[in-house]
Amino acid sequence: MPKAKESKSTVKLNEPQYYFNRELSWLEFNNRVLHEALDSRTLLLERLKFAAIFSSNLDEFFMVRVSGLKEQVEAEVSQLTPDGRTPQEQLDAIERLLRPQVVQQHRHFEQELRSKLSSVGVYLLKDTDLNQEQRVYLERYFEKHIFPILTPLAVDPGHPFPHMSNLSLNLGVVVKNPKTGEENFARVKVPDIVPRFITFPQELQCHNEHPTVWTGVPLEQVIACHIQSLFPGMEIQESCVFRVTRDADFPVQEDEAEDLLLAIQHEISKRYFKGSAVRLEIQASGCTFVRKTLMQGLKLAESDVYDIEGLLNLKDLMFFMSLPLPDQKDSPWTPVVPPRLRQVHELSKDKDLLEIANGENLFLAIQQGDLLVHHPYESFSESVELFITKAATDPKVLAIKMTLYRTSGDSPIVKALIAAAENKKQVAVLVELKARFDEENNISWARQLEDAGVHVVYGLVGLKTHTKTTLVVRKEGDDIRRYVHIGTGNYNSKTAKLYTDLGLFSCREDLGADLTDLFNYLTGYSLQHSYRKLLVSPVNMRDRMVSFIRREIDHCQNGHPGRIIAKMNSLVDPQMIATLYEASQAGVQIDLIIRGICCLRPGVKGVSENIRVISIVGRYLEHSRIFYFHNNGQEEIYIGSADWMPRNLDRRVEAVVPIEDANLVKQLKNILDIMLADNRQAWELQPDGQYLQRRPGAEETEQSAQKILMEMALQHSL
Repeated sequence: MPKAKESKSTVKLNEPQYYFNRELSWLEFNNRVLHEALDSRTLLLERLKFAAIFSSNLDEFFMVRVSGLKEQVEAEVSQLTPDGRTPQEQLDAIERLLRPQVVQQHRHFEQELRSKLSSVGVYLLKDTDLNQEQRVYLERYFEKHIFPILTPLAVDPGHPFPHMSNLSLNLGVVVKNPKTGEENFARVKVPDIVPRFITFPQELQCHNEHPTVWTGVPLEQVIACHIQSLFPGMEIQESCVFRVTRDADFPVQEDEAEDLLLAIQHEISKRYFKGSAVRLEIQASGCTFVRKTLMQGLKLAESDVYDIEGLLNLKDLMFFMSLPLPDQKDSPWTPVVPPRLRQVHELSKDKDLLEIANGENLFLAIQQGDLLVHHPYESFSESVELFITKAATDPKVLAIKMTLYRTSGDSPIVKALIAAAENKKQVAVLVELKARFDEENNISWARQLEDAGVHVVYGLVGLKTHTKTTLVVRKEGDDIRRYVHIGTGNYNSKTAKLYTDLGLFSCREDLGADLTDLFNYLTGYSLQHSYRKLLVSPVNMRDRMVSFIRREIDHCQNGHPGRIIAKMNSLVDPQMIATLYEASQAGVQIDLIIRGICCLRPGVKGVSENIRVISIVGRYLEHSRIFYFHNNGQEEIYIGSADWMPRNLDRRVEAVVPIEDANLVKQLKNILDIMLADNRQAWELQPDGQYLQRRPGAEETEQSAQKILMEMALQHSL
């Protein structure tokens, strides 16, 4: 913990001691995810889900963040982070913090979760657990379904070290030639076209004469048990399972690319095979020969190798969420239809009513006043998707413009946009090709949209378009009216069921004019530098947000209370953090609800003692961004797509919108208050960087913000 400062005059707010490291803060977030897998209060299958998410998160962390640090080390980058670390110092700190977490995760699965699965009739069997009938079945299964697609690859002077695809599961095998006594290494890839967990047929489902819900074995275990059949005449000395993670973050020289789409397609092809290896996970029982061969072939150091007890690649535990064990997972949630849209929803069910009536009622509902929707508590399909699908068929709609950052694989929204173009409407869509790990999906949609006659723009050079905005232009009588949707989350029906997000529907003229200007900026050569209501990155958002914080400082210095509440995914930007420190020093009371990375150090005397930081990790991924400023009683509150990170404020196109309807302001303040009162899934950040989980006191009842918001949504739907 840094030494406390006595007064503002002695404090230099850019000193490293006042900042947490970005990468280590993210690891602390992922550790909170892991805690949900460890917490006995979490239902069993949900614990497996959180263990899977922890592993999936780590994969991306190594593919992007660790690989980036390694590249900096190789390039001899000397610039320090705000917390004063070199790239190598960050890598060293990551390893020290992460290794115990990985050990804890795998040990917990092997020693506790496996047995708990057995107690509810789910048996993931080891080879020593199998009876004779099960062994015979697996032998036949191997011969029929697995053996024909396996390809053993030898490594010797005549066979170069094989290239192993990113995140692939493999067996490393040491074989001995009985004639020469020579030992060699061979690699066998575990095929990903075969299910990871092999389910026994119904007649073999019982275990120790007890009926089961599910009984099966991991695929790699079956291959290992029959590995001799791949090397006839050779002696198998040892074999072990391993997994390789590669650099999957690729740079695209946009200013040099004649065709951005083709350039990104070319780089995507490198992701699975060409990126340098950054991590090797290997069974702890793996032999020295395999380990040494892999480290040499992959050019990895000991610090890059993670020894795993038991099952590798625990993100595949998500498979068990499909089992028929309703008592062991969260009850299904059906999002409610927002009350004002309920009439439109009922009309949509009546096939005898014309589509035009549905569309008319939807737009009339928005004309009644600004409408706020909160997902997944309220239905995405019966609000956002309905808005776009009805616009596509409404004869009064002249044009639809929207941004697509990430969307689902079977997107009803994309289908609606295609239908709109076929209905002779002007449709313009910005598809962000640089949305990491969604590039292929977005390229596919972009081509389909272009084929249908939609005007497709691929984004701005040097900027990612991350804003979540839709503009619908409608002719009503002799007038043109513009309808807008501005949200915090992607236009993705699948993640809308898993992420908490907010969206504003409005037909206010100033917002319609702002979005018109924004889309002209995105699709043409507009140099728009001012907006009526919107805060837009990289144009004016940073300066405006700083000015709002400084306004709270001014109120405090003039003897009035200052108050800020900000909810976002990540807080990284040094300027925003330093400005918050200044506000704390002036007496502004600040509550931050930061799900993931937080580089601000709260509770430091003379610097941040008026700042509190909580993180909520629960059933849904907290994704909404809300910014509240007391403003001496003239409250202002905003929602939008941007976190306070350099990339969001400087290198992305983002939009944040003010909420001006008094009832909606009250609704958002209530959401923030519920979040701040959470004592079930909330963690509080301490000055030393540790997070302490809140627990109800002796006289308190347990309050889960997400549970309360679900209950409120049900009440409002009655």
